[in-house]
Amino acid sequence: MNVTILGAGAWGTALALHCNRSGHITTLVPRRLEQALALAAARENHEYLPGYPLPADLQIGLEVRPALMEAEVVLLACPMRGLRELVQSVRQQMDAAWARPMFITLCKGMEMETFKLPCAVVAEILPGADTAVLSGPSHAAEVAAGQPTAVVLATQAEDERARGVQAALSGPTLRVYRTRDVIGVEAAAALKNVYAIGAGLCDGLKLGDNAKAAYLTRALHEMATVGAHLGGQTATFYGLGGFGDFVATCNGQWSRNRTFGEDIAKGNSPEKLLSNRHTVVEGYGATAAFAALCRQEKIVAPILGEIQALLYAGQDPHLAIQRLMGRELKAED
Repeated sequence: MNVTILGAGAWGTALALHCNRSGHITTLVPRRLEQALALAAARENHEYLPGYPLPADLQIGLEVRPALMEAEVVLLACPMRGLRELVQSVRQQMDAAWARPMFITLCKGMEMETFKLPCAVVAEILPGADTAVLSGPSHAAEVAAGQPTAVVLATQAEDERARGVQAALSGPTLRVYRTRDVIGVEAAAALKNVYAIGAGLCDGLKLGDNAKAAYLTRALHEMATVGAHLGGQTATFYGLGGFGDFVATCNGQWSRNRTFGEDIAKGNSPEKLLSNRHTVVEGYGATAAFAALCRQEKIVAPILGEIQALLYAGQDPHLAIQRLMGRELKAED
């Protein structure tokens, strides 16, 4: 299969390595020309995924148009905030895409201005195109190294095509499951980053195993509740795209969102931490978007609300704990 990856961050690069190992014609197209030239020269992504050489037959694209010409699958590997601009640039070149590719989003979040999830953004700009989201517990370095990983592909495309893409992306070290619940997988992918910030706060404040276990349990329940209100299937939030990704992101030492929360608990301001970062903390923007949506739709999400107050209103983490522990008692649901 001919696979194009637009965006050469850690995750895009890791999937390019995986697709290349799987025998696919693979083209990795960085968003910046200078990055493309650096990758082509060094044959390694020193900026985002150092230590994993790029094979000679993994093509580095300098422009979007040539990479689209024979692409059967296009992976959109950019942060949520850059998705609309990326897809708009793709639309201008779609006359060259004769193979009518499936567009698979890898970003995790929600558009603040529209409350749209990734596939809805793609569908708005590329009406009629098959869209999908690939998500799950998938640390980029582990995928690049060929360590066993399982993820889920969510798409409303017709079954034969969905099965074909599922089979193409699967391999000895990456097992891909399939679902039609696009909204559920996308909501879980975005929300788990929000709750991972809270998990990092638990770690940074050294609240102990009891507190973190309780937090993770109630946060997972809240994630499923919010996602179901958006139209996701409850079962999805207990699968790879939900619970699996949630566990990895809330506990992984590599997790940008978890370490972001941990650093805040140690006395650093969100603004300072973000200003010094090279990579994106998707949970920061997702918190604002989902908190605003919950207010608009009157969805009860107390943990999300406390994380929003902490990130955007300077609330003390200890006050957030007091407020959550002091909520009206009720039956566990």
